[in-house]
Amino acid sequence: MRLSKAVILLGILLGLVASALAGPPVTGVVPAKVGKFRLSSTTATLVANVFTGASAIETMGLEYTGNNGVKASVEIYRFQQETQAYELLSLVAARARSANSNAEIVYGIGTAGFATNQEIAFVKGASFVSVKNLNGRPAALNELANAWAEVLDKGEGDIPPLIKHLPNPEQAQKNAVYLNSFADLHRLPFQHTVFDAVQSGGNADAVLATYGPSKVLVVEFNTPQLATENDKRIIARIQELWKLGQPAPTAYRRVGNYSVLVFDAPDEQTAKQLIDQVKYEQVVQWLGDNPNILKEAQKRYVNETLGVLVTVLKASGYALVTCLGMGALIGGLLFSYRRSQQKAATAYSDAGGMLRLNLDELSAETDPARLLRERN
Repeated sequence: MRLSKAVILLGILLGLVASALAGPPVTGVVPAKVGKFRLSSTTATLVANVFTGASAIETMGLEYTGNNGVKASVEIYRFQQETQAYELLSLVAARARSANSNAEIVYGIGTAGFATNQEIAFVKGASFVSVKNLNGRPAALNELANAWAEVLDKGEGDIPPLIKHLPNPEQAQKNAVYLNSFADLHRLPFQHTVFDAVQSGGNADAVLATYGPSKVLVVEFNTPQLATENDKRIIARIQELWKLGQPAPTAYRRVGNYSVLVFDAPDEQTAKQLIDQVKYEQVVQWLGDNPNILKEAQKRYVNETLGVLVTVLKASGYALVTCLGMGALIGGLLFSYRRSQQKAATAYSDAGGMLRLNLDELSAETDPARLLRERN
């Protein structure tokens, strides 16, 4: 009897451990009713799955029915990384922009997303959610989208840093298409023969943004060696296109571990100006002890000492200026007060209004209390 209880407890414990290792579910709690919508099916077709392949670790398709026969679908994808969820959002938004130019990615529901009359899609944490109107009837999709945004984990709540390094990132985010750890660039909505020279081996990220007629592609390689190898191949491919008389990028430059290409720019100067605005932020981390720790400590000590000295000098200068200013102010006020007293008093003078010393004792002293008494 005791053995059977122990086996049951062990089974329960293993089940709890397995569920903990599996991670939280994609939805937490599935809303059965949201406003005028109620859950009607959990087997909706996952349309956006064409972009994800096997990268999504959990998916769910739901169907909601509202008043007057309105139907809406909810597709949820959970990924291992937040950048993978944003990649799916950018690809779905690019497809939506081919039919509706207003499908721009902006901050709104969740971390970021876009909205059209027939679809609302957004990312929050490592999850991507798409809410669609299925039968074309007017529907308040915001209720469904907000309900799902409330039950999803926020994560870091930010977009991929590579997008922030584009020229004018606030504007670029609206149409940027992002690829995370890509194997090739064929999933981008814009294609060019020079893309065949880019070989990442799944160890690079890319972002494509549109600026009027111009398109800027930034490929971030995770190692300097990979960036160097691709830089040589890209330059060789561009020179080959020039010799063949085929269309080539308007401008190309390697910026740190970035390979920056500009297409369809009005002229080369405009293309170079776009490349100049690409921000490359290098981060170096030591896996072991930093060999330069002593030099950094000495540099930090010198900087702190100079900072203290400069602060003391500034404080002394401010104190001196304050004292001189207060002295001048008080002295000026006292001088003005004495002068006003002198003007208010009327006194006899035989020197034409000037002060006169009574050295010859010709002027009588009017205040006997101030006279010295004679000694006996």
